[in-house]
Amino acid sequence: MSADDRNPLTRARVATRLPAQDLDRGRRFYSAQLGLEPVDERPGGLLYRCGGVDFVLFQSTGASPGTFTQMAWEVDDIEAVVAELGRRGVVFEEVDVPGFRTRDGIAEVDGNYPSKGARGERGAWFRDSEGNLLGIGELVV
Repeated sequence: MSADDRNPLTRARVATRLPAQDLDRGRRFYSAQLGLEPVDERPGGLLYRCGGVDFVLFQSTGASPGTFTQMAWEVDDIEAVVAELGRRGVVFEEVDVPGFRTRDGIAEVDGNYPSKGARGERGAWFRDSEGNLLGIGELVV
């Protein structure tokens, strides 16, 4: 039996939780800007499913600091996704710091994910209506 077989978390699905100070505002953003509708809801929470993975937008009195990527989607064509989301009103972060710069909202990140057979990643980031920092990534193989 391997160490992975003994650890129940290696077989568990991961489900992200994102705080929302205004759940209705969050629902409108995820619907209008991202084209996503909840697959389930309960008082204080909306469950979304993308690619067989769940995430929840939940009512919270706290706010996200928005200083790090809280959730990201892996896509096959980042330019097409950024263009489509931009048409829907999503505003992508522009970053220009030593060693890291976005051009038209997309950054080249060398060395990311060699375990996935990639030599890097192309990434783009935006904030939802609640200040959560979300990302879009495309592996560079």
